[in-house]
Amino acid sequence: MSKASILSYLGLARKAGKLSVGFAASKEACLKRKAKFVCVASDISEKSEKEIRYFSGGKCQVERIPYTIDEVTKSIGTKAGIVAVCDDGFAKVLSELTQNAD
Repeated sequence: MSKASILSYLGLARKAGKLSVGFAASKEACLKRKAKFVCVASDISEKSEKEIRYFSGGKCQVERIPYTIDEVTKSIGTKAGIVAVCDDGFAKVLSELTQNAD
């Protein structure tokens, strides 16, 4: 699978209603232990990434993906640089794709 598959799966997760979009929604999903995987766009500040990692409490995987906020926005239809996936199936696939991405 290509790196573009990451964006495709984020779009599918959004359509399925399994995505928390934005920092605040992702933080809430992490605190409620609903988040299974968190994607951080490549141009998000290190401070924001550090904060979302803190709120995840090590209970879900947080990965920086090789896409900008604009690319993520185009994929999911809503402006966001941090998104939390709240589904085990999507999280597993995205985890594998991010590990295999360049």
